[in-house]
Amino acid sequence: MAEQVEAAAPENLDAEDAKIVTLARAARARTGAAEGAAVRDTDGRTYAACSVTLPSLQLTALQAAIAAAVASGAEGLEAAAVCTDADQVDSASVAAVRDLGKSAPVLRSNAKGEVVGVVVQ
Repeated sequence: MAEQVEAAAPENLDAEDAKIVTLARAARARTGAAEGAAVRDTDGRTYAACSVTLPSLQLTALQAAIAAAVASGAEGLEAAAVCTDADQVDSASVAAVRDLGKSAPVLRSNAKGEVVGVVVQ
């Protein structure tokens, strides 16, 4: 797997990217999970989820959001966002995004919903 490259946060987010950052933050806050995530598919539909930690199933928030998108028929991703306290997006999460969106940016935000970085590859 290629090394993860994170760029600085953009000065301004477009409305659609701001929406998925808000959805990711809300998913995390609603459940009290370690992470929340949201993705936007190539049809403009959005899917949000939180990290899942069960004895028999562990998913990062992005993996869960992508699973929801795929289960709903999404064939590609335009963008993804994850709300986390981590200093980088988990490599398994980025790999899941890349399965459906080779160039989809992955916005990383903190608990306040401030975008602190963007995984570009």
